[in-house]
Amino acid sequence: MRKRTLFSLAAGTVAAGAATLAYASLVERNMFTLRRFDVPVLDPDAEPLRILHISDMHMMPEQRRKQRWVAALAATDPDLVVVTGDNMADPASVPGVLRALQPLLERPGAFVFGSNDYRGPVFKNPFSYFDPNREYVQGVELPADELRQVLVDAGWHDLNNARTTLKAGGRVIELCGVDDPHVDRDDYPLVAGAVSDAADLHVALTHSPEPPLLDLMAADGFDLLLAGHTHGGQVCVPLYGALVTNCGIPRSMVKGLHRWPGSDSWLHVSAGLGTHPTAPIRFSCPPEATLLTLIPR
Repeated sequence: MRKRTLFSLAAGTVAAGAATLAYASLVERNMFTLRRFDVPVLDPDAEPLRILHISDMHMMPEQRRKQRWVAALAATDPDLVVVTGDNMADPASVPGVLRALQPLLERPGAFVFGSNDYRGPVFKNPFSYFDPNREYVQGVELPADELRQVLVDAGWHDLNNARTTLKAGGRVIELCGVDDPHVDRDDYPLVAGAVSDAADLHVALTHSPEPPLLDLMAADGFDLLLAGHTHGGQVCVPLYGALVTNCGIPRSMVKGLHRWPGSDSWLHVSAGLGTHPTAPIRFSCPPEATLLTLIPR
């Protein structure tokens, strides 16, 4: 009797694990979700301004469902589109990325890249993410320059270690960004400095939300800081949250909208739309894009 009970428990555990894995890999990773937040950063009496934040698509060429879903985001009528990197997961990904972004390229836009815009992913032991000192291993080279050129030719601003202003939603917006700090490509001193009083809004971009960098951006007076990279933890425990963030940010800020500590700046971390191709699962953390409606303070 005891052996039968133990066998039943073991079999039940295996069945539950298999069902959870099937749900995470076949269902939730395709449950694309549009998040919405109001961000109080505008002057009194200012009209709202909509920013569509897209991150971490990790696009594979055949992911037509994801491509169609992102393309349909044009219906949200954003004033500005911001992409915070890790667009690709394969050397043949550029056409798929463009199918996704094409309807949005008609809007004012800006982007920074992540490590998976330059080099492809490689298989990793999932438990290695708990080791902050693990060696970073890069995969096959990706066509970052090709993607960059297409986006720039469409009129979007390349903010990889760059700073600019643009007009969107009837406002002058100052934008600043860095290349991916996760692989030491960032050079914030190149673009650092107090925000311009001539702009109505100040927005800073980075792929990986590293606290020392965010401190500098907030100290320079940027109203809104936008990042991705974390995948929201990708695999989360209900009522507990993310197990890891894959960067220096605390687990409590792994996704969503937060006031950056010690400043007047707001931080939005996107949980992203994709997964690592060798770990195509999400659990308690659906893929997402975000529509940020900026409103008066």
